[in-house]
Amino acid sequence: MGHVIVVDLGFGDAGKGTVVDHLCAASPVGAVVRFNGGAQAAHNVVAADGRHHTFAQFGSGTFTPGVRTHLSRFMLVDPLALAAEADHLRTAGVPDALDRLTVDRDALLTTPYHRAANRARESARGADRHGSCGMGIGETASYALAHDDAPRAGDCLSPARLRRRLTAVRDWYRAAFPQGEDVPDVEACADAFTAFAERVAIVGGEHLHDLLRAGNVVFEGAQGVLLDEWHGFHPYTTWSTTTFANAETLLAEAGESAYRLGVLRAYATRHGPGPFVTEDPVLTADLPDRHNGTGRWQGAFRVGHLDAVALRYALDAAGGADGLAVTHLDVAGARPDLRACVAYEMDGGRVERLPAGPPDLDRQAALTRRLLRARPVYAPLGRPVETIEGLLRTPVVLRSHGPASGDKFPGHLRTPIDRGGPRDQDLDQRRGSPGGGRCVSPSAASRSSRRSPRPSRS
Repeated sequence: MGHVIVVDLGFGDAGKGTVVDHLCAASPVGAVVRFNGGAQAAHNVVAADGRHHTFAQFGSGTFTPGVRTHLSRFMLVDPLALAAEADHLRTAGVPDALDRLTVDRDALLTTPYHRAANRARESARGADRHGSCGMGIGETASYALAHDDAPRAGDCLSPARLRRRLTAVRDWYRAAFPQGEDVPDVEACADAFTAFAERVAIVGGEHLHDLLRAGNVVFEGAQGVLLDEWHGFHPYTTWSTTTFANAETLLAEAGESAYRLGVLRAYATRHGPGPFVTEDPVLTADLPDRHNGTGRWQGAFRVGHLDAVALRYALDAAGGADGLAVTHLDVAGARPDLRACVAYEMDGGRVERLPAGPPDLDRQAALTRRLLRARPVYAPLGRPVETIEGLLRTPVVLRSHGPASGDKFPGHLRTPIDRGGPRDQDLDQRRGSPGGGRCVSPSAASRSSRRSPRPSRS
């Protein structure tokens, strides 16, 4: 199979978890590497026997015995949430999830103080909320930009240094939000984080290189390209690079490359506020998602029609994809009223492609204002896979007709991700030429040098 990077091309919730689960179940995979975001991720996986888990920090291949999880230096690691997730996995029949986990020592730590700051800041926005998971991701990233002593995973191996750094975060939170919610004292937090370090393997960057040399690795992204910190529709975005860039940086450091797999639903969804040109209240009412409801911090789960304009933009911003995985085709098959947005009516004209460029938050905010006024131009969805390939000029290499790995089928082209499956002989001939023109996307390292502190967004 080779290495694969899995990235959501929408606003998240497209089915990255079920795609990663399938790749790990259908092929020999040694590890899943998480390369952005943190405990706010919610990647739902349903096993063939009905077991369900919402993967946040563990890789979504964890139901497959032996598949490891590595949290790279680009992850924001929440030890408390990680322990709770491991407990749920244990009840779901996976007792060794922590034994299969490694954490890069340079990964930032999300603390209860970041989480409380996130919720206080978002609440203060009132009706102008940006949308958030309430897990402290944005505060973790913004604090690290302003403070060189932001706590990292490696600090958990040095209790004295850990306490100093946790104290600094707690004092920052109390000064910034004197009316904020109560938080644990530093000693309790430090004890929990130290116990985390005693339970899991905290490693250096060379560990990932060893994993890449040892076998196939799946890089699992979080959220979606349309929420990207630089390319999303500001300010309704996340403090995270959601494109292929972080994964490709890690691969390049090891002298490796990977197949770039973009994931999308056969229709569109998003959580919370922000532009959503194809939103349809009828679909929102008719297509509730069992594992994606309205949340206190995320807001409402919204549903709309396939948006080729937004997806073209996501592909441009991400530097293209080698192939696409289309999920929820079972829903599309039962809804002949689904449509495809082929253009926008915007600014007095017809727009089929949105401009994607170098990082510029002012430009992105202006684009958001334009999108809030845009109206969709529709065509029938027809045969979803053929329509998507025609509109996006990228081959569909994986079709998902349900939540379990057995509900996945290859596309009509043989590609590097195809691997012998029980119900399709085409999977036996798995090597081919991927389609979809790709270009080089900016590295995460080059983008991070242009960051500047700004209010937390997620």
